[in-house]
Amino acid sequence: MAALSGGEMCVKYLMFAFNLVFWLAGTAVLAVGLWLRFDPKTKGLFEGSDAPFVFLTGVYILIAAGALMMVVGFLGCCGAIRESPCMLGLFFFFLLIIFALEVAAGIWGFSNQSKIVDDITTFYMETYNDYTNTRDERLKETLRLIQTGLECCGPTGTVVDSNKDTCPPRDALAQLITKSCPDAIDNVFDSKLHIIGGVGVTIGVVMVFGMIFSMLLCCAIRKSREVV
Repeated sequence: MAALSGGEMCVKYLMFAFNLVFWLAGTAVLAVGLWLRFDPKTKGLFEGSDAPFVFLTGVYILIAAGALMMVVGFLGCCGAIRESPCMLGLFFFFLLIIFALEVAAGIWGFSNQSKIVDDITTFYMETYNDYTNTRDERLKETLRLIQTGLECCGPTGTVVDSNKDTCPPRDALAQLITKSCPDAIDNVFDSKLHIIGGVGVTIGVVMVFGMIFSMLLCCAIRKSREVV
C-alpha cells in the first residue's frame, strides 16, 4: 500500500479540521435546541394541546439538525483521520442530503416569504391576546423571548400597549419610539433576507467543497491501497 502524497495529506487534514468545526457547530445547535426544550422557562410551552406550533417545530428542527451535523462531522473526522473510504462515502451521502434539504428549504422560503411573515405575525398576535386574557406565565415567557429578540413591544409599539412587563427594558424616551412587533417581524424578513440568503449560499458552497474533498480523498485512499 502506497502512502498518500503531500497534496493528498493536505486534503486529509483539511477534511479533519473542517469536520471538527462542523461537529462542534452541531453540538452547539443541539445544545441550544435541548436548552429551549427543557429549560424551565420554556418547557411549559410543550405541554397541553394549545402549544405554539411554530415554536415547537423550530425547536425540534434545531435538535434534529444539531444531531445530524454531529453525525456528519463524526463521520468526516473519523473517515479522514483513519483513511476510511466507507466513512467518507457515508459523509458524502449525508452531506449531499443536507445540501439538497438546504436548497429545497431556500426555494420554499423565498417563494413563501409573505406566508411565513403572516404565520409568524398571527402566532405572535394569538400569543399576545391569549396572555392578555389568561396571564399564563408560559405565554409571558414566550412573549418576552420574542420581544427581546426583535427589540419590539406590543402590537402597536406605543405607550398605550398593555403587557409592558413582557417588553425589553428601556428608558422613558426609548419607550416612546419603540417599534411594534408586527412591523419588527416584517422588517426582519425584508432587511435581513439578503443576509440570510448570503449565509445560505456560503454554507452551500462550503458543503460542495466538503463533498469534493471527501471524494478526492476517498479516491486517493483507494488508489493508494491498490498499489503494491
